[in-house]
Amino acid sequence: MNRKRFKPQNDFIFKRLFGEAETKDLLIHLLNAIFLESGGKPIVDLTIIENKELTKELIDDKTGRLDIRAETIENEQINVEVQVAEQKHMEKRSLFYLGKMFVESIKAGEQYENLKKTITINLLNFSFLQTERYHSSFHLYEDRDKTQMLTDIIEIHFIEFPKFRKITKDLQNPLHRWLLFLEEKLAEDQLEELIGMDPVIKKAEDRLEWLSGDEETIRLYEAREFSKYERNSIISSAKQTGREEGMQEGLQEGLKEGMKTGIKEGEKKAAKEIAQNLLSMGIEPAKVARATGLSEQEVEQLSRDTK
Repeated sequence: MNRKRFKPQNDFIFKRLFGEAETKDLLIHLLNAIFLESGGKPIVDLTIIENKELTKELIDDKTGRLDIRAETIENEQINVEVQVAEQKHMEKRSLFYLGKMFVESIKAGEQYENLKKTITINLLNFSFLQTERYHSSFHLYEDRDKTQMLTDIIEIHFIEFPKFRKITKDLQNPLHRWLLFLEEKLAEDQLEELIGMDPVIKKAEDRLEWLSGDEETIRLYEAREFSKYERNSIISSAKQTGREEGMQEGLQEGLKEGMKTGIKEGEKKAAKEIAQNLLSMGIEPAKVARATGLSEQEVEQLSRDTK
């Protein structure tokens, strides 16, 4: 294996691996590994809802989503998305797309009972949730009694690679095998071990190798990598600009505050000097306080200091 291995977490390549009709067995195997770990039931069969419009414009779109959509024979709809770069408000983003799919699962005038169960799966190459678990799943439960589920019609999964990397790997766990396969920096001997023990992963690796020999796929892969790099650069530049502007604003505000403080301190010093002169002339402290704007306590202190 002397070739350069495509990054399986590149969302374009991920979609070519799992999001096409001829690779639905790979998607079923991956989904069943995810559902098995969370206690869900296995999928028998599904239909992949293909997006034929993988245009250069979509690939170059730095904010475009290249997700995978599928529907099981039980009319459950599933969305799978890979996110390499950290996204703000990931929970709201996920709920937005889940809600959109959920609402669109029936036509106007149809009964609510026809709404399809909707599952969204987020594979994240960044830490997101405040938990040590690398795989978290969410349903609608009653706040005080977690045995009471309102409905199982919506389901959200988050799988966080940084947390997975920290745990001891169990190659008997099919999800562990898939997540290792999806890693960019996978040792060749470990890849060989995965291929040797799991024929479906071997098929996925064979397809990855086949894709890496297709010129059009290489072009689109590199375009997608560049668009992600460019997006990260824009975000990084924006953050740097924000920091610099913040520092500049802070400096300007500091100068303004310093000037204000200096003026106040100068005025105070001048008032004290005038007060001392008035006191030396024998003028009563109360009158000195009124004339200088100092408090009577401050004038009394000055009177004691000058004696």
